Amino acid sequence: MNEHGTAPLPREAFGGAWVYVIKFQFGKVRNQPGSSDCSAMISKFIYGLAIFSSAFLLFLVQPILGKIILPWFGGAAGVWIVCLLFFQIVLLLGYSYAHLLIGFKLRTQAWLHVTLIAGSLLSLPILPKALWRPQTPYHPALQILVLLAATAGLPYFLLASTSPLLQAWYARNRPGAVPYRFYALSNIGSMLALVGYPIVVEPYVATSRQGVGWSWAYAAVAALCALVAFTPRTDQVISAAHDLPPAPAPGWEVQGLWISLAACGSALLLAITHHITQNIAAVPLLWIIPLAFYLLSFILCFEGGTWYRRDFFLKLLGVALGSAAYALGPSFTGLPLKVSIPLFCCSLFIGCMFCHGELARLKPHPQYLTTFYLMVSLGGVLGATFVAVLAPLLYSGDYELQIVLGCCALLVLLVLHRDPTSTFYQARWQLPWLLVVAFAFAVIIRLGITAREESKDVRVMARNFYGVLRVVDQVAPNVVLVKAGPALPPPGDLRLSKLMNGTIDHGLQFLSPALRDRPTTYYGPDSGIGIALRAAGTATPLKVGVIGLGVGTIAAYGRPGDHYQFYEINPLVVRLANQEFTYLQDSPAKIETVLGDGRLSLQQEEPQGFNVLVVDAFSGDSIPVHLLTREAMALYFRHLTPDGVLALHVSNQYLNLSPVIAATAVGLGKEAVVVENKDDNARGIYRATWVLVGDRAGYHGQAEIRKAGTALSNPKHQAQWTDDFSSIFEVLL
Repeated sequence: MNEHGTAPLPREAFGGAWVYVIKFQFGKVRNQPGSSDCSAMISKFIYGLAIFSSAFLLFLVQPILGKIILPWFGGAAGVWIVCLLFFQIVLLLGYSYAHLLIGFKLRTQAWLHVTLIAGSLLSLPILPKALWRPQTPYHPALQILVLLAATAGLPYFLLASTSPLLQAWYARNRPGAVPYRFYALSNIGSMLALVGYPIVVEPYVATSRQGVGWSWAYAAVAALCALVAFTPRTDQVISAAHDLPPAPAPGWEVQGLWISLAACGSALLLAITHHITQNIAAVPLLWIIPLAFYLLSFILCFEGGTWYRRDFFLKLLGVALGSAAYALGPSFTGLPLKVSIPLFCCSLFIGCMFCHGELARLKPHPQYLTTFYLMVSLGGVLGATFVAVLAPLLYSGDYELQIVLGCCALLVLLVLHRDPTSTFYQARWQLPWLLVVAFAFAVIIRLGITAREESKDVRVMARNFYGVLRVVDQVAPNVVLVKAGPALPPPGDLRLSKLMNGTIDHGLQFLSPALRDRPTTYYGPDSGIGIALRAAGTATPLKVGVIGLGVGTIAAYGRPGDHYQFYEINPLVVRLANQEFTYLQDSPAKIETVLGDGRLSLQQEEPQGFNVLVVDAFSGDSIPVHLLTREAMALYFRHLTPDGVLALHVSNQYLNLSPVIAATAVGLGKEAVVVENKDDNARGIYRATWVLVGDRAGYHGQAEIRKAGTALSNPKHQAQWTDDFSSIFEVLL
């Protein structure tokens, strides 16, 4: 027995099952130590196969559904965070169901479970129906939760209950067995599904076929679980299980620690995933990497207790917390992709190894197995709820990662102080303990300073499902520009207001009446959009469509008689653009704002006959992939006049999107020209990259645009992005 009152599990219980698989294939089955006969090995294999395959499908469905519904909600990074919350909630419900079900007689359990399995088959296939598409951008989190529940709620619920329920059946019918390695096996299945999705599934299988294929696989696993439910159980075995002396029940203090550790790991997962995806791209690849590290920590910690070494991982955790705290500071916002993703993913893995390693040390006797899993899943839901629901409601800024890292530091102190095996057990004034406490609070103070620096010089800060928006008052750099020889003094009043989403500027406006109507940031006169609008001509009024409002800078190009129609999914952006900036009010053109995802709105409208259609709907550096697919570009040209111009803003720190657009333009028989302009900081002009696409036979200002930019040829190795296929690997900088 170990210090937690559980017998160490022989490796045959996990690895032996797979040894048996190999021998079974060659017809050379032999009894293993600790196994009574061949039938016991077969039974062990069936249980392991059912647990593994159910966990595999449990996590394979997550990126499938996430990718299907992502375009319905504007490609926002928050979609995946709410999906993770849903999966955590249903996991808790599944574990609760398993915990309650084992209170019935075995035969009753089997009939109830198989009846639910049969009922779940009626909900297949798990393809969201069009009626669930959102009609308004309000309350998207609630819409996502309801959509997922209606689409895959019951199958996911039953898959979630499979591992704890089958482990409980296995332990109940095999006195003395400790089935916790099945938990590691289930996490191996989960991680293989996640790792395999972007490598094997996503690049080769259309999204709709992924849902159908998953549904067939679920039906097969459901049949396997029904087989396990009705596996014969002898009265002798059941009686022996009932004759075992009861183990002491874990107290509320221990159960509270289970919940806290699980909540910390779950909150770390969601907070770091949100931090990564909001500034790069909301795509399955960047969803899966953090989740895979999260599951790997579960596998290593519950495989047998040999991987987690507290002293070693506490040292690593100190480095991870300190590094993450400094990397969140304003001076580190420009970290390259190859540095930021490994840094935060390593911090996540080390933090989860601590949380899940301590969970494994505290696991109870198998008699309380379902209680343990229930508390762990409850903690997972609490951590996910904090990041996905409470933080956006409680805080105007993006502070949840700092808070979670600080809570992790405090949890270390709690664990070390209450564990009798720790050298810091009930320590008070010993110097080593005081140093540990000082370090933890130094990290927390640093995190607080980082959060405070984020709100420095901020006049307005607001937050909703789509992210954090800040209005910052600044002064443009007072520099002297040299152009064609003579020095040009900068304008007099250089005060300005700037709208920021994360670390990215989404427009600025000078406060001086003489300058406030000047187009700035990525929309200067020499930018791609500036050239496109000038080239469209001045003889007749223009009709311009713009996907992505920002502060409304493009409206500065409007003339009397022009019609500018903005499409914006975020109601908060519309409010700030009208309240804090004056581009929309000052423009002499007719201005209209359509609230909703630009692509979905255009799909519902008759052809608009735009002379120029602008696509500039990025959030931070995160790209809504569904706005750059072949189907999306075909839709854009349906709304353009035959000689109209499609202008796509593709400035990005991490991704080179020009080849994607070039490949799609060639596929549609169009010409693509990339136009880049330089910085002009004193006048609020940023370096920007635009791709202008039009019909090869001729479009507005074709000669001027070709002269200002470089024509893009079809890249040899770049595939077109479609609604069923997109790969971020090929466009990483």
